[in-house]
Amino acid sequence: MPELQRLRADHAPALLAFERENRAWFARAITDRGDAYFADFPARHRALLSCQDVGTDHFHVLVADDRTTILGRFNLMDVTDGQAELGFRMAESATGHGLATEAARAVCHLAATDYALTSLRAQANLDNLASHTVLTRVGFTVTGETVLRNGTAGRRYVQELTVGAAGAAGR
Repeated sequence: MPELQRLRADHAPALLAFERENRAWFARAITDRGDAYFADFPARHRALLSCQDVGTDHFHVLVADDRTTILGRFNLMDVTDGQAELGFRMAESATGHGLATEAARAVCHLAATDYALTSLRAQANLDNLASHTVLTRVGFTVTGETVLRNGTAGRRYVQELTVGAAGAAGR
């Protein structure tokens, strides 16, 4: 069974492999990270861990049964005043099995219980049906339309967290 793990320093090689192997897949739905992302990956990984250490972000990876392959990333970013932004991406080979929904639900639970957050925001490109499906399945509701950083049309979501909420309870 895949396991959701808090991001650690030793995840760096597997996370870089995940990003490289799925680069073209991700670029179909979101803006490509660019070559500099891969060239500067070690420094970027250290910076993520630093942000996590001070509590401004909480990063997670979904690790396959082999305990070495990363299947997805699930991040709580810009933690402020009990709120954070949920972002996630899954390996192409791991889609269509309910893993993203299960992991997103687990992250929502952690947000409420371990990180004491009260609200999560998310957004997705209008064409990214898979992300919209995951967000609604774990209890997010649509709050409106938006223009994403890459200039494409998107939809905004919110989920109020309580330990008994659909996303936080892990149902």
